Amino acid sequence: MQILRPINSNDFAAFKQIAIESGHGFTSLPVDNDLLQEKISRSERSFAKQLNKPFDEGYVFVLEDSETGEIMGTTAIEAAVGMQIPLYHYHLGKTVHHSRTLGVYNTVDILSMCNDYTGCSEICTLFLREPFRKGLAGRFLSRSRFVFMADHETRFAQTVIAEMRGVSDNNGRSPFWQWLQEHFFSIEFPQADHLVGLGDKVFISELMPKYPIYANLLSEQAQAVIGQVHEKTKPALKLLEKEGFEHRGYIDLFDAGPTVEAKLSNIRTVQHSVVAKVSIHSNISGQARAISNQGLTSFKATFTDKCSYDSTTKTLSIEPCVAQALGLETGDSVRTFTL
Repeated sequence: MQILRPINSNDFAAFKQIAIESGHGFTSLPVDNDLLQEKISRSERSFAKQLNKPFDEGYVFVLEDSETGEIMGTTAIEAAVGMQIPLYHYHLGKTVHHSRTLGVYNTVDILSMCNDYTGCSEICTLFLREPFRKGLAGRFLSRSRFVFMADHETRFAQTVIAEMRGVSDNNGRSPFWQWLQEHFFSIEFPQADHLVGLGDKVFISELMPKYPIYANLLSEQAQAVIGQVHEKTKPALKLLEKEGFEHRGYIDLFDAGPTVEAKLSNIRTVQHSVVAKVSIHSNISGQARAISNQGLTSFKATFTDKCSYDSTTKTLSIEPCVAQALGLETGDSVRTFTL
């Protein structure tokens, strides 16, 4: 059985392996022992806090094979971004050059640096290891974050964003960054990407152009990747679009990958999930469902077809093995949705 749960200090080795496997451009998981350990510690502190509004908490989860103990993947939620370290984006807008005298009317795309998403919640660090990218695991890993947010709504902002990895090659070279590097920087994309992952963003405000950039002045290669995602990120983007996330013109400063957003209450999984009472029986089967025990520090979620939901009584019947895995007893409350 696959169990999603909060990360803990015993998961460090697996967490580092995931960071290594995630590759270039996965800013939130740099291969740095101190930073990865701090992410785990910060997550443990965040789960333990008593809160009624979000600030700077970070919640990290791991997906574990309960039979082998192997960590299959990870995902995370930032409660309120940009509260301690500024969060920068480019916003893709338009400006008009018009001369009635000359009969000229030109519309030009411009990129303006901004901090518009300060205070929003962010879903991030979604990574499923290669051997486990089959079946419902990826869909479950992505959507289960939303039931955790729904059950602990006061810990999160109403606007939820996701920064999608932009286009880069196997060596970590980004066409968008190459143009910026040529004109404003003297460091390679992997180094800049690593610095951002470490939380060192001072160089952004020091070296980034202070004024809007005319997009048509960029190289053709740089223009072509604005708002485009890395090949390996396309499945994750499709899942979020099905949840109701939209791209509103905000892109990453370095690789020009899109940032998508949605209102928490409008997210499909939040709207379609139901809270039900547990009934434990043997030999239960039905449609595959994700099930969360609605815990905080004790949070666990899984997906199984060894269950059956009665919408009339709002009762979820599950087999004893599922109840044991989630720490549930008859009469306990769960949140569930169909996969």
